[in-house]
Amino acid sequence: MWLLFAVLSSVFAALTSILAKAGMEGINSHLATAIRTVVVLAMAWLMVFLTNAHKGIHEINGKGWVFLILSGLATGASWLCYYRALQLGEVSKVVPIDKMSVVLTLILAFVLLHEDFTAKSAAGCLLIGAGTLIMVL
Repeated sequence: MWLLFAVLSSVFAALTSILAKAGMEGINSHLATAIRTVVVLAMAWLMVFLTNAHKGIHEINGKGWVFLILSGLATGASWLCYYRALQLGEVSKVVPIDKMSVVLTLILAFVLLHEDFTAKSAAGCLLIGAGTLIMVL
């Protein structure tokens, strides 16, 4: 089931970039990000209430709150930078660079979370990095 959701995530992420670029013409990138964020916020809370997940909010401990807030700040910074890059550049160049986050995530997971960094992971990182370079040059 995780694979289905991962594929759907990829499809929606692709649509996000194309729809954002098409919709931002003549609009400040920060305003566009804020509008997008309001829509995402509404969708997220709708899902929380539809699935009764709101009952678990009291179970979140201090560490959980800190890391979720930091993650939210990182997401906000990423979205602001991403929309500005989309406004200034070509989608076909911005998106591959943005997806370098895969490489950075694998490295950070290895360093900070002590996850396995296998030969396969290293090869994948090198190929993604090389592919990104080829696409943006």
